[in-house]
Amino acid sequence: MELLPIRDYRGPVERMARWFGSKWGIPAKEYEESMEACRKKEGAVPQWYVVLDGDAIVAGAGVIDNDFHRRKDLTPNLCALYVEEDYRCRGIAGRILESVARDLQELGVDTLYLVTEHTAFYERYGWEFLCMVQAEDCDETMRMYVHRMGPPAGENQPG
Repeated sequence: MELLPIRDYRGPVERMARWFGSKWGIPAKEYEESMEACRKKEGAVPQWYVVLDGDAIVAGAGVIDNDFHRRKDLTPNLCALYVEEDYRCRGIAGRILESVARDLQELGVDTLYLVTEHTAFYERYGWEFLCMVQAEDCDETMRMYVHRMGPPAGENQPG
């Protein structure tokens, strides 16, 4: 299996956008636009990643400015992490979380946030519960987690 950053993929992103859309109920066009922005390489965010098993997309995640919550100051957000059911319990989600954090750190980001309904999963991978946040378009609250990676290698080092 291969973790592929979308910014390095040279083919059309429509299939990947449809895959994410089918998992999260968000129009594929929204994902496609964000993926195309990622491929322009104009900044650290947005970023998108898929895990391929041969030609099949079996998992993926993204990093966007805000994942539909009212705390605009808690940015960027890991979003849309999904692993196909037949591929779960193989460490794929953990590898995605670790790889994305390392990649974003190399791009100059030292802190990531995410919203979730899970209560113990992300702690296994160095994420810490931060606070409850209100959803963007309703009164529902969600759990906000933070992952602090520290400064990119070579920056702010003593000496």
